[in-house]
Amino acid sequence: MAWEAIVTLLTLFSVLAALVVTRVSADLVLMAALAFLLITGILGPADALAGFANPGVITIATLYVVAAGLKETGAVQWIARLLLGHPKTEKGAQLRMLAPTGILSGFMNNTAVVAMFIPAIQDWAQRLGIPSSRLLLPLSYAAILGGTCTLIGTSTNLVVDGMLQARLGVHLGLFELAWVGVPLLLVGGCYLVLVASRILPDRGGMREELEQVREYGVEVEVDAEGPLVGKTVAQAGLRALNYGYLTEIDRGGRLITAVEPDRMLQPGDKLYFVGAPECASELRRIQGLKPAHASIQKLDLANHQRCLVEVVLGQEFTALGKTVRESRFRTRFNAAILSVSREGSRVPGKLGDITFRMGDTLLLEASHQFVEQYRFRRDFLLVSALNDSTPPDFHRAPRALGILLLMVVASATGLLQIIEAAFLAAGAMIVTGCITASRARRSVDLPVLVVISASFALGNAMTETGGAEWVAASLLGLFGPLTPWLALALVYILTAAFTEAITNNAAAVLMFPIALAVSEQLGVHFLPFAVAVMFAASASFITPLGYQTNLMVYGPGRYQFMDYVRLGFPLSLLVGSTAIGLIPFVWGF
Repeated sequence: MAWEAIVTLLTLFSVLAALVVTRVSADLVLMAALAFLLITGILGPADALAGFANPGVITIATLYVVAAGLKETGAVQWIARLLLGHPKTEKGAQLRMLAPTGILSGFMNNTAVVAMFIPAIQDWAQRLGIPSSRLLLPLSYAAILGGTCTLIGTSTNLVVDGMLQARLGVHLGLFELAWVGVPLLLVGGCYLVLVASRILPDRGGMREELEQVREYGVEVEVDAEGPLVGKTVAQAGLRALNYGYLTEIDRGGRLITAVEPDRMLQPGDKLYFVGAPECASELRRIQGLKPAHASIQKLDLANHQRCLVEVVLGQEFTALGKTVRESRFRTRFNAAILSVSREGSRVPGKLGDITFRMGDTLLLEASHQFVEQYRFRRDFLLVSALNDSTPPDFHRAPRALGILLLMVVASATGLLQIIEAAFLAAGAMIVTGCITASRARRSVDLPVLVVISASFALGNAMTETGGAEWVAASLLGLFGPLTPWLALALVYILTAAFTEAITNNAAAVLMFPIALAVSEQLGVHFLPFAVAVMFAASASFITPLGYQTNLMVYGPGRYQFMDYVRLGFPLSLLVGSTAIGLIPFVWGF
């Protein structure tokens, strides 16, 4: 081997070790490797930075905006409410959840699907009396499997397709992967429905922690034109929220304090909830509820500009000793008070009659600029915004779903390439008001894009220095003469092992040149090996670190590492054997 190949392989092993052993973020590790390859002259600037101009990477960045538009409009919650329903059994609930999750993940980034489904599934699980830990990990796995069904379902597919375009001029169709992806989704879904309930434990929910947080009272009103009118409290999902509970209903001045699950909701009902500050954000995501206080509706703020903020009153707050009504708080600060907490407990009584005291904690609806504007004012000892508390604009949900549908149709029919359709869809999301330009910028996950783009430098170095050919020859020599089928299985297993240890996209980029080299040395078609890398890099079920969706459900589901191993290892074997068996029949050697 030339010295360049030796240095490249040492760099590759150093990157793998750093990602597995250290806590240094993946984007820093891979950018350091890119810089090293560039400085040592192993790669020129064009090859080192090729990943930043790859069509697959640009498509991923654009699809982040499309997914953000669906999130801002509450489109996924809207679909979830229509499709989840009220199953009678735990297995029925899992089946109801797996179907829409898998389908949605095929047409939008599966990470975004899981992020939006987690609160909906937690609420749904409590409403059905099912432990959320029995649903959240299957949710992640279903999203991963659903993402393999189309080219845009997961970033890994787009990355590998981008490398196929750049190196070989081959471009996969939007639904070409469905010949293998759909059977994987069906097989994996059946496994999860049959096995998940037996393996996953009941780890409880958030309710046990509510007594340890600041307690607020939040009042909302049933929208007369919304979908909740005529539904019971249980059917509306209001019986058991993650962060609060319904205490009473004010119906035309008549107070209903014992709220039964089968109590029918009527137009104009005022519902009073008690719970953590996140309860207000949770209620905002339920279509058919609106703030009960007129002051909130009078705020001079558009929907996308609003968020929830907590402030602690200081001794220089000028309205100390005055009531909320006397303080003219909304006029002075352009923020509406939702509730007041004192010494960790909600202050009883009508909101307008509460008298301010130093140290009171107020839950506000304000603008995103409120925190920066008042962080250093002496009126408040502390100013803190709640994460992801902007209320969805449900009126634009059909519009966002229409844009997504047009994008899929334009790409599937060949009218536009995926990157072109994604650009038009992202632009349409902004132009039609589904998302603002500023939020579109913030929706792009820059560290993920840097990891993917920088990984291309290592892949290019492996190809240009001959490192990939050496690894391929070593593998074929180590395991003896291999048939194409066994070689395909070996590539799949190595990629899946890398995925569990490092990020899925990095594993795909690093294994792609090795897979091509294996196919060249065997004298067979390259496409089955490239597709095997696609599926293996996505099929991460054994650890919470291999795929981002697995990590996202780790905390909400209160999982332990071995939960992933017990449920995910058999699923990995099942999915892997199915994929290895089907890929040669679809694309051929």
